[in-house]
Amino acid sequence: MKCLLALVLALLPLAAQNPAPAPAPAEKLTYSVEWRMVNAGAVVLTNNLTPAGGFLQLHLHSAGLVSRLFKVNDNYTVTLNEQLCAQSSRLEAEEGKKRRDTKVVWSGTRSKYVERDLVKNEVALERELDVPACVHDILGALMVLRRHPPEGEREMRIPLSDGKKFAQARVQMQDKENIRTPAGQFATTRYEAFLFNDVIYKRSARLFVWLTDDARRLPVQIQVRMKFHIGTVTFQLDKVEP
Repeated sequence: MKCLLALVLALLPLAAQNPAPAPAPAEKLTYSVEWRMVNAGAVVLTNNLTPAGGFLQLHLHSAGLVSRLFKVNDNYTVTLNEQLCAQSSRLEAEEGKKRRDTKVVWSGTRSKYVERDLVKNEVALERELDVPACVHDILGALMVLRRHPPEGEREMRIPLSDGKKFAQARVQMQDKENIRTPAGQFATTRYEAFLFNDVIYKRSARLFVWLTDDARRLPVQIQVRMKFHIGTVTFQLDKVEP
């Protein structure tokens, strides 16, 4: 789940400086997950935003051989204000033998992170952090990028936080590409977010996101390229509802 969330984290212009327009209609995006040429699972991202804010939900579950080796069933929910700044989040994670319940609350310029181990019934990690007055979680940040495409500038620095760490991460707009997924063929722009390698996440990896060039700017493909012995994880859009 942590790698998945890292995929979609804040590839965006700074929302605190650019007020967000009215949200698009509610939508549900379903993705297939591929790892080493096999079906590894599925992801469902649901948008329940209104002009006054609201919440986003993400569900991830493993499938097939991957599920037999390491079963994953994660649910993540974040509440956002009208500027898409994070207010609170909760991750309910079942990963192998682990059961974790993680909550983050952003208030003013502080955030509080509490991760509980449900198997041991104890707090596994608790941390407070100084953050900007408007900071984005993973899903809210992706929504901002969709609504505020960079114009002219090919790189930007953006405020990112997972509740444990904060960084002004670099995002680079790269090439135009035609991408085919189970949902169809799309004209897209590829972005790279420099989020791994101890910026937010310690793991050594590269993160890419493809957004359509139309008005919806759908994230039709997300990819994490890790070291050869681990491989590449690819998320491709299967279905858009409504």
